[in-house]
Amino acid sequence: MYYGRTRSALAIARAAAARRLLRFATMLRAGLAQKLVAILLLLAVCGCKGIAPSNVRDWSPDQAKLPTVEFNRDKITFHNVRYCNYLTADNYVTHYEDRTYDLGGVQSVDFIVVPFPNMPAMAHTMLSFGFDNGEYLAVSVEIRRENGESYDPARGMANGYEIMYVAGDERDLIKLRTHHRLDEVYVYRTRATPEQARAMLLSVAARMNHLAKEPEFYNTLLNNCTTNIIEHINTIQPGIVPLDARMLLPGFSARMAYDLGLLVDYGGFEETTRRALINSKAYQASDENFSQAIRQR
Repeated sequence: MYYGRTRSALAIARAAAARRLLRFATMLRAGLAQKLVAILLLLAVCGCKGIAPSNVRDWSPDQAKLPTVEFNRDKITFHNVRYCNYLTADNYVTHYEDRTYDLGGVQSVDFIVVPFPNMPAMAHTMLSFGFDNGEYLAVSVEIRRENGESYDPARGMANGYEIMYVAGDERDLIKLRTHHRLDEVYVYRTRATPEQARAMLLSVAARMNHLAKEPEFYNTLLNNCTTNIIEHINTIQPGIVPLDARMLLPGFSARMAYDLGLLVDYGGFEETTRRALINSKAYQASDENFSQAIRQR
C-alpha cells in the first residue's frame, strides 16, 4: 500500500492543521482557547500517523472515487456522482455517473443534520442543492475509509483518516441513513437566495477539485463535515458564522444556524425541527419523486 511519505506533503498537512488551530485560538476566549489548543496538540503529537495524506489507498468501494468538477461557461459537470443501491448498510452495488447542471438553475441549498443515536450532541451534517428542474445534488463531507475501516472519533483526532467530499444522489445519501442505518434525518430549508446557493455550490466544487489534487487528513474537531460547511458559508458571506463552541458539537449546529437566522423559521426552533424530520416521508416516498416527497410540508 502506498502511503505518500513525502516531507512536502506532510508539511502542507501540518500547516493546514495549524491554521485551523490558530483560527480557533484567536476567536475563542483566551482561557478556553489555550486549553483547547493544548489538548488538540497533545492528541496530535501522541496519535499522529507521521505520514502524509494520500489519495492512493485500498479504499472502500463506496468511497473509491473522488468527485471532481468541470466548468463550461454556464454549465457545471460533477464527475463521480454516487448512487449506491443498498440491500443493507454494508451490502450494496456502487454506481458512479457524471451529472451536468445549469448554474443559472441553482435555486436552493438545504442543511441536513443526522444526529448520532444515543449521542445527540454529535451529528453528521450535509448539504443538498436544489435546481429548477426538480433535481437535487447532495454533498457529504466524510472520512475516507479504507477497506475494513470504521469511524472512531479518537482516531479522527490523530490523522487516522483522509477527508473526502461525496457528491451523491439523495436516494443514496439520505436513504442510506433513514432506511438502513435507521438514523433520524432532518432536512432544514435555508434562507439562501439562488445567488447565494450558486456561490455555495461553486465553493464546494472548488474544494472537491482541491482535495482531488491535494489530499488532507480529517480531524474530528477541526476538519470535519460541519467545519467545512461553515467555511463555505463564510467564504461567500465573510464572518456571518462566528466561531462558536457549538461547532465542536455538531448536534447543536441546527440550533446555531437557526439562532443566526440562516434557516427558514416555521414558528420557533422546536416547530422548525419537527417539520425538518423527514423519516416518515422518506419511508413512504417512491424513488421517482423521493426528493419532492420528503420536502412536502
